[in-house]
Amino acid sequence: MELKINLQLFTEEKTEKATPKKVKESREKGQVLQSKEVNSAFVLLGAFATLLFLSGYIGLTMKSFTTHIYHEYLNLGYLFTTQNINRLQLAVLYNILKITMPIGMVCLIIGVLCSYMQVGYLFTTKTLAVKFSKLNPLEGFKRMFSMKSLAELVKSFIKIIMVGLVVYRYAIGQMNTIFNTIGMEIEVILETIIHITVNIGLRAGVMLLVIAILDYYYQKYEYQKNLKMTKQEVKEEYKQTEGNPQIKSKIKEKQRQMSMSRMMQDVPKADVIITNPTHYAIAIQYNPQQFQAPKVLAKGQDLIAQNIKKIAIENNLPIVENKPLARIIYSTVEVGDSIPPELYQAVAEVLAYVYEINKKI
Repeated sequence: MELKINLQLFTEEKTEKATPKKVKESREKGQVLQSKEVNSAFVLLGAFATLLFLSGYIGLTMKSFTTHIYHEYLNLGYLFTTQNINRLQLAVLYNILKITMPIGMVCLIIGVLCSYMQVGYLFTTKTLAVKFSKLNPLEGFKRMFSMKSLAELVKSFIKIIMVGLVVYRYAIGQMNTIFNTIGMEIEVILETIIHITVNIGLRAGVMLLVIAILDYYYQKYEYQKNLKMTKQEVKEEYKQTEGNPQIKSKIKEKQRQMSMSRMMQDVPKADVIITNPTHYAIAIQYNPQQFQAPKVLAKGQDLIAQNIKKIAIENNLPIVENKPLARIIYSTVEVGDSIPPELYQAVAEVLAYVYEINKKI
């Protein structure tokens, strides 16, 4: 009997929110939160708003250019010469640029601002790297029929239907206005066409803006979902960032041992050892030429205290029992620090006692 096990059942789900490190790495790869619909909506609104604002300028430019063509070119019997045709082409191109350049610049600025507001400043070359997986037909079919592609298809249909309905309803309502322009002067026809076009564009832009807001929140949901991590991934990242806890513990232990070894090496330099007598031992050094106050060279409790006293005996250092002083120095003064002023008197009495003994010896 053959037993089949689905290994995917043992796959850990991505339930954890992405860490700042994961977000940063994804951003460097070009994976950012951005909705293209937001750019499209604002660019369209900006374009038609600019068209509305510059409608007078555009009308005058077109009228002036049309008059110029009739006066300067069509009345000439020799219009169709190489020189005049070149002049006419340059004039047409120049006037087209005069009309479209302001609108194009506004669209460019709005597009850049929208991208910056969503993404911020980002320069990366990783998105330009060649990925041979994209050339794989099988991978291409998978992307084509993925849930993401289906969502984009549904979104496109919704966008076409909603924008189409808005534009259709407005255009139908303006049909009589369009028919009434027949036989009118060119200025009136142009003004009517621009007015209708701008209104269609603005209505389409507002509808796209509504779609863009919904799409932005959808893209945010997808972005955060794709960045989610498993608990194991979070642990591994923590180890890489903060270091393996076991290794850090061993390093700290080694540092403590080295510090303890250096402290014990300094004990023979002490002038006196103040003890509890069994629980604490403090090695004090006082050199008026080097220090303004006595200094703690070493301190320890229990076994370490016994080792300090053992070294003191081996080096013939005086050991003075003073339980309160030993306890307070151990609790308040670190190794290498000077005795605080409030303990000067007590330590001075101990040192004076030691110096007195040394004189008698």
